[in-house]
Amino acid sequence: MPLHSVSVAGVVVREDGRILAIQRADNGTWEPPGGVLELDEHPEQGAAREVLEETGMRVEVERLTGVYKNMTRGVVALVFRCRPTGGTETTSTESMAVEWLTRDEVASRMGEVYAVRVLDALDAAGAPHVRAHDGRRLMNSA
Repeated sequence: MPLHSVSVAGVVVREDGRILAIQRADNGTWEPPGGVLELDEHPEQGAAREVLEETGMRVEVERLTGVYKNMTRGVVALVFRCRPTGGTETTSTESMAVEWLTRDEVASRMGEVYAVRVLDALDAAGAPHVRAHDGRRLMNSA
């Protein structure tokens, strides 16, 4: 029986429209803050915990904006749009930089599979997006 891992991420959108992003300490890539969902936590709680741990920012989770599956690694990511409620931007052992990026900076700094998560969260359509990727590029539906 195949095993999947579930991760959660928070796309934190400030009042001025900037998006909270981290530069990962392990590989230098820019991503929305997130990580593995713990067995005993609800997805929304996990997203808020990961944002706090990686950025120092407290958030209110607003809604699920996307479900993304890495077909190569078997990781399913649940991405939530959040709004900041407090805290101070700070790096952690997992992040070497924490910045508020513009939409254009997201598109230029993040790889395709992470940028699309942020752009999907900014989409006002409401219904969550469901996408598959190979770790680098989006894949068409079967």
